[in-house]
Amino acid sequence: MRPALLVIDVQKRFFEFGPAISESLENAMAYINPTIALFRKHDLPVICVQHVDEDQGLVPEEEGFAVPEEMDILPTDLHIHKTYGNAFNRTPLAAKLQVLGIDTVILTGFCAEECVLSTYRGAEDIDLTPIVLRGSLASGSKENVRFVENISSVISFSALKKVLEGST
Repeated sequence: MRPALLVIDVQKRFFEFGPAISESLENAMAYINPTIALFRKHDLPVICVQHVDEDQGLVPEEEGFAVPEEMDILPTDLHIHKTYGNAFNRTPLAAKLQVLGIDTVILTGFCAEECVLSTYRGAEDIDLTPIVLRGSLASGSKENVRFVENISSVISFSALKKVLEGST
């Protein structure tokens, strides 16, 4: 297994969508940041996926497009801009992962039942193994997070850490 971490749509604008989403994003970030550190420790790719939508003010020149300062995303990380829910649809993501020898993607981010689930299915469609990191998904609905975790392959942070520690 050679995994990459996908941090999907953790962008400032989404924190403005109301307290339930803001709280959910903050809770997800508490899992995402340690996972970023774990991937860096093992020299594995961290990929920041950002949604582009002019109607929502999600364009690279706008503040809402940016990743929150609290996120441990670096400018040197691979950044993918998408216009569809599925991060593989009309982006260079699949080609970049192939060059890196990635066969597994660990999925985190927002919105669980939309872009994360679409990307999960997109990964399956191109023969990658998608795995959701438990606790790292955000949504305006806790039930939707549970639903996505229930229908997906899921791994806890501690299990992921053990797998990565044993594989290097």
